[in-house]
Amino acid sequence: METKAGDPGAFAHFDLARVPSPAFVVDATAVRGNLEILADVKARSGAKVLLALKAFSMWCLAPLIDEYLDGFCASGVWEAKLAKEQFNGSISTYSPAYKAEDLAEILTLSDHITFNNLAQIDRWKNESGQGLDNCDIGLRLNPEIALGETPKYDPSQRHSRLGFPVSQLLPEHFNAISGVHFHNLCEQNFDALEKTWSKIEPLIAPHFDKLEWINLGGGHHITRDDYDREALVQFLSDLKAKSGCDIYLEPGEAVALDAGILVGEILDIFDNGMPIGITDISATCHMPDVIEAPYRPAMLGETSDGDIIRLGGPSCLAGDIIGDYQLPEPAHVGQRIAFLDQAHYSMVKTNTFNGVPLPSIWLWNSDTDDLRCVKAFDWTEFRDRLS
Repeated sequence: METKAGDPGAFAHFDLARVPSPAFVVDATAVRGNLEILADVKARSGAKVLLALKAFSMWCLAPLIDEYLDGFCASGVWEAKLAKEQFNGSISTYSPAYKAEDLAEILTLSDHITFNNLAQIDRWKNESGQGLDNCDIGLRLNPEIALGETPKYDPSQRHSRLGFPVSQLLPEHFNAISGVHFHNLCEQNFDALEKTWSKIEPLIAPHFDKLEWINLGGGHHITRDDYDREALVQFLSDLKAKSGCDIYLEPGEAVALDAGILVGEILDIFDNGMPIGITDISATCHMPDVIEAPYRPAMLGETSDGDIIRLGGPSCLAGDIIGDYQLPEPAHVGQRIAFLDQAHYSMVKTNTFNGVPLPSIWLWNSDTDDLRCVKAFDWTEFRDRLS
């Protein structure tokens, strides 16, 4: 599996024994640092930045996030409700498809609503009671240019279900919409956005006068040290000037990049051709992307000269394997460990398969060293989602 790197930042000095195990710990100072970078891009380019709640929806940080960003993008009615209830700013909602009862509520919550294809727009405009005539409607485009490193995560994969193929776009289609949206990236730099736009621009530039906004989606690793932010700012400024449209970005991961860890404990060690360690962190329950992507999360303090041990979770799933690691000290029962860059996607994807307990969630301020628990779970989280 590919190792996904993580910057330990202030966590290099965090005492893992300060929290129960397992636990997510999010550094509010690191989140603020990411937000300051995004706010700088906003200020210099004139673009607007929305937080993608699908990646990071830690609403106890709403006052902080509201200081810097313009709003939020939701993937359905529940995320739209969360944005309306807990945050300030505009709400843009996109889903591959909508239920009638959900769409009716989404229309009351959202400033923009984006549809997956033109047939959907026609269908819902003909449905009584939906009120689409008074709504700001967008169309998601599929650029049909595959740039992702992992094919199954690439929105432009062959026969993708995400977005209207740009090759099918006709001039009359612009009469039905006020904006276009595309999301074609995943943890990528500016060059991928530039390539995507080069595919789309010739098809929509002649119709800029009919559009009010262009949403460039997410997947931009803007807060990563090697991201070419100067090129991005220039691109956004130029696009805003020549299109006359509002320009939106909707990063999720970039808001919480390298801002959180997942703390766990080694419960048992035995030998089966190599040292095997069982932890109270489950890949399938607490870090599903480790299995789905797949990838190997970086470990806090991992060395390059220690003994190798294979770490896995406590569930009965044979594939509940996190990866092979060289620990910063000889492996032993009761040892605390932590995986880096777990604030985004991991927290929103946790589940209680096999009755594995959910990690508690802690908010830390690395500037003041203030640490508080913002969410703890008990077994009723497992019981109450069943019948």
